[in-house]
Amino acid sequence: MRSMVSAVFVVTILLGVPFAFLDAKFVTRSAQDALDQEVQRIGILTDVQLANHQFDTRTLTADLSSGRAAQITFPAGSAHASAHLGPEITDQPRASEVYQGKSGERVVVSESWAPIAGRIRLQMLLLVAAALAAFAAAAGVAYLQARRISRPFGELASTAERLGAGDQRPRHRRYGIAELDRIAEVIDHSSDRVSRIMAKERRLAADASHQLRTPLTALSMRLEEIIEAGDMETVKEEAAIALTQVERLTDVVQRLLTDSGEARADSAGAPTDIDLIIRQQIFEWRPAFRSARRLIRVDGGRGLLAAATPGSFAQVLATLLENSLMHGAGPVTIRTRTAGGSVVIEVSDEGPGVPPELGARVFERAVSGRASTGLGLTVARELAEADGGRLELLQQRPPVFALFLPRFN
Repeated sequence: MRSMVSAVFVVTILLGVPFAFLDAKFVTRSAQDALDQEVQRIGILTDVQLANHQFDTRTLTADLSSGRAAQITFPAGSAHASAHLGPEITDQPRASEVYQGKSGERVVVSESWAPIAGRIRLQMLLLVAAALAAFAAAAGVAYLQARRISRPFGELASTAERLGAGDQRPRHRRYGIAELDRIAEVIDHSSDRVSRIMAKERRLAADASHQLRTPLTALSMRLEEIIEAGDMETVKEEAAIALTQVERLTDVVQRLLTDSGEARADSAGAPTDIDLIIRQQIFEWRPAFRSARRLIRVDGGRGLLAAATPGSFAQVLATLLENSLMHGAGPVTIRTRTAGGSVVIEVSDEGPGVPPELGARVFERAVSGRASTGLGLTVARELAEADGGRLELLQQRPPVFALFLPRFN
């Protein structure tokens, strides 16, 4: 507002003052020119009368314009006496130029300058009123423009404050001002990015807690076995298994902390001994199943190799065994076979299986038929897909989960 009003003020001063000066000079010049024209006319009429020897002051007075007076002066020795025509001018008299007649007479016309001065003052007042109107209009326009600009800035500041407070919802507000719309667009994009980052971090934390929970559970069982062991050979065996669990924990943490997609792809190209991973998992989970009075059986082909990451395959198999331990019943069967170019590892039990209302949704995040996190099967499927395989529910009751991995040729 200050900028616009100041600009109007400067422009008014730079243009108004010279215009007022020129206008006053124009009015003054016009009035003086009118007096000079009047004296020429009266002087010519006087010359005509004197040439005809008919000097008549009443006729000359009648020819004078209203409000003007004329003074006719003859030289000494003239047959005519000087004459004053019209009223006496006492209020700011203004005289014309002197007309020198052919008979030697001198004619001067005068009038009151008060109306001319009043006209000049009136025009000055009109200029001042126009300047004030321009100031008022400039202030009004500046006020509206300032509100139009300041309101979006307030909203953008509020949006930025909400973003800093953790509210990542974009506003998608635009204001018709290119610069402000650009700022709003940047803030909306920042909100989207922050929202995606926060969602990714929350997902990473949930995945980390779940992926770490399974190895930690198995490690806890191994430590319990070590505590209850009565001979050194058993302690060494259980300690070796516990060390394997620690290595798995290290691998899981490494995968979570680094986005090693290329490293996983390189590992997936190496052969993985399916029988070895299955034996490791049976050693790890047998105590828990024994405590639940349940068995783990292995069936199917032997000596199969898959192009997969050993740690990811072990994590998927551990998730299926844990899922069967928590929700299933009866013996658990791990069956291996080949199907086309894939190695298939099936895990089944004799429990109630997956409820009909869940079906394939059992792999979705936060979907669980029991009081669990609903992340296990989701993370397991993502690990399988990262190795170029897939995890499927082949049968709901009794449950049969199948892990398809690329066969190593």
